[in-house]
Amino acid sequence: MRNPKLKAESAREIKKEKLRVIYKGMFDENEFSRRTLTRNWSKFTSDQQTEFVKLFEQVLEKSYVDKILSYTNEKIEFYKENMLSESQAEIQTKIITSSKEIPIFYRVILKDGKWKVYDVVVENVSLVQNYRTQFNDILTKDTPEQLLEILRNKVKKQ
Repeated sequence: MRNPKLKAESAREIKKEKLRVIYKGMFDENEFSRRTLTRNWSKFTSDQQTEFVKLFEQVLEKSYVDKILSYTNEKIEFYKENMLSESQAEIQTKIITSSKEIPIFYRVILKDGKWKVYDVVVENVSLVQNYRTQFNDILTKDTPEQLLEILRNKVKKQ
């Protein structure tokens, strides 16, 4: 984000691609999706689960990439690690801006010898919980296929 060669607006797509690579290495998309849908996960067929993971990733990217790209000289500070179990931890960080500090906690899980993020809590708001509430509301009245159609349309509009 601080690379002077990538400051120009024309470098926006290059920065997005670099962020995608970081995201892929850092996040467990399946775990993130499964925890978001919780009990509704099993209502989806295997193909629907695969599609949901891909669509959800695209929705998250659109929602958050612009916010990330708007950061300039902010500092990120890692200050605490809490082990929640043998295979789960919470990494506490904060973004320090010129006017405030924004707490961001990463909930991670150990799988196949690697720690991967399965939830992000920004200013005490969990992404998993936030989307879980939205998706549960939809799935109380609609089918998994209808939720997928909503996500497909959202991705198309991006």
